[in-house]
Amino acid sequence: MLAGMLPHLEDSLHVSTAAAGQVVTVYALACAILGPILATVTAAWSRRVVLLSAALVYLVGTVGAAVAPNYALLLVAQAVAAAGTGLFVPVGASSGAALVTPERRGRAIATVLTGFTAATAFGAPIGTAFGSRFGWRGTMWFVAGLAVVGIVGLLTLVPRNIPTPPAESLKRRFVPLADPRVLTTLATTALAFTSVYVLYTYIADIFDGATGGSGGKTATLMFVLGVISIVGSYLAGIVTDRIGGRGVMAICLIWVAVCLALVQVFSGSFPASIGFIAVFAVTCFSMSAPQQHRLIGLNPPLASVLVSLHSSILYVAIALAGAIGGAGLSIGGSGSLGYIAAVIAVLGLGLSELAHRLTKRKAAAVAVGSPEPAEEAAVTS
Repeated sequence: MLAGMLPHLEDSLHVSTAAAGQVVTVYALACAILGPILATVTAAWSRRVVLLSAALVYLVGTVGAAVAPNYALLLVAQAVAAAGTGLFVPVGASSGAALVTPERRGRAIATVLTGFTAATAFGAPIGTAFGSRFGWRGTMWFVAGLAVVGIVGLLTLVPRNIPTPPAESLKRRFVPLADPRVLTTLATTALAFTSVYVLYTYIADIFDGATGGSGGKTATLMFVLGVISIVGSYLAGIVTDRIGGRGVMAICLIWVAVCLALVQVFSGSFPASIGFIAVFAVTCFSMSAPQQHRLIGLNPPLASVLVSLHSSILYVAIALAGAIGGAGLSIGGSGSLGYIAAVIAVLGLGLSELAHRLTKRKAAAVAVGSPEPAEEAAVTS
C-alpha cells in the first residue's frame, strides 16, 4: 500500500525517497523473519484460528502505523503488521491446497493467491488515490477498515475443519533447505520477485515523467497492473497444472526481463505507460503459483513447511527490491532501475533452469535406485 505513497512519506516524515522506500523493506524483512517463527508457535492450532489471529495482529499494526508520530515508530508498527501478514499468507495458501485433490492443487493455490493479487488491483491504487487526498495516514485507516472486513469474512466463510498438518519445530522447518532442489527453487523465487518489486516499490519515481507526480495517475497505473495481474495469476495456476511450473516460470521471467529492459522507452508518456503496465502485468505477479507448485511437488508431506519458506523468501525479495532499488535510485537515478531489475530477472531464469535440472537428476537417481545422501534422506523421510 505504501509503495505508491513514498512522496507523501517524504514530505510528512522529512526523509529521502530511498529512506521512505525502506518502510517497504522493513515490512518485508519482518514478514520473512517472523512468519516461520509464528507458524511454528501456532502449528498445532486450528487453521481458522491461525488465520483470524494473523488478521488481528495485522489490524493492530496497521492502526499503529496510522497514528505513528515519527519515522522510527512507523517502522515498528510496520513490523507488527508484517508479523500478521507473514503468518497469514502461507497458512492461507497451504489451507487452500489442503482442501482439494492433488491434480487441482495448482488451481487452488492460484485461487488463494489471486485474492492477494486482487488487493494489489484494488487496495493499492485506491489507497494511493485516497492518500493523495487525505494523506498517507488516512490511507492506513482505510486499510485498517479493509482488515476488519477481512476478519468478518474469515469468521463467516472459512471452514472450521481444514486439515491441520503435523506440528513442526522451527529447526525442522529449515530442514528442506538441505535439499539443493528446494534451495535453488527458493532462490529463483527471490530473484524473480526482486526484479518485479524494484519496479513496483518505486513506481511513482520511475513513471514520474508520465504522471507529473500525480497520485491519481500513479494509482491508475497500479490499478491497471493489478486488474490484469488478477487474470494472469489465476491463468498461471491453470497452465501450471497442464505444462508444469518450469515452463510457466520460463515464460514469465523472459516476459518480465524484456519489459523491464524497455521501461525507459515508455515511462515518459502517460498513455504509453498505461500500455507498458498492461503488458508487464500479464506475468509479473503470476510466478507464485508455479513456484509453490514446484516446491510442493518436491516433497508433498512437507507442503505447509515449503509454502511457508516460499512466503518468507517472497518477502526477502520485497526487502531486497527496496534496498537495491533505493541504492540504484541514489546512484543512477530512476532511469537505472529498469535495467537493474531486468538483469536480476535473467539471473532468476538461469536459477529456474538449474532447479529443473537438479530435480530431473534426483528423479533419475531414484529411478535407478541410487542411495540418497543423508541430508536428502532426512528431507524426504
